[in-house]
Amino acid sequence: MKKNNGFTLIEMMIVVAIIGILAAIAVPSYNQYVQESAIADARASLLGLANAMERHRAQTGSYLGAAADSNSDGNLDNTGVPAIFATQSPESGNAHFNLQINAANATTYTIWAVSTGTVNITLNDRITLQSNGVRNGTGTLANAWN
Repeated sequence: MKKNNGFTLIEMMIVVAIIGILAAIAVPSYNQYVQESAIADARASLLGLANAMERHRAQTGSYLGAAADSNSDGNLDNTGVPAIFATQSPESGNAHFNLQINAANATTYTIWAVSTGTVNITLNDRITLQSNGVRNGTGTLANAWN
């Protein structure tokens, strides 16, 4: 009698089913982890930008002029892309968030981290930080600071 070496079709089907079940559990968990990591990095970037805004005010006496020159007139702008800090989060690689100075005057500012639509975060949802410490979020990022 000939002895068969190898796996039967049933054994292979069971292995494939087990791998499918494990993947169905692991992939959503991994995606959630990636999303939470991107949000944590955006919060850290906002705090870094806030520190840069405070350094700018200490050096110039105002929060004005902390944004890049968007109209090429040779003067720094008051709102827009930061000139004093990185413009995206994470600072290198693919951007999950773009950093913006939304409002600034001599004594207050509001800065945003705006989603680029990657890592399952809705495009243009944002995390907000104000100079007085008020923290907010919009859309899917409403609880980003919690």
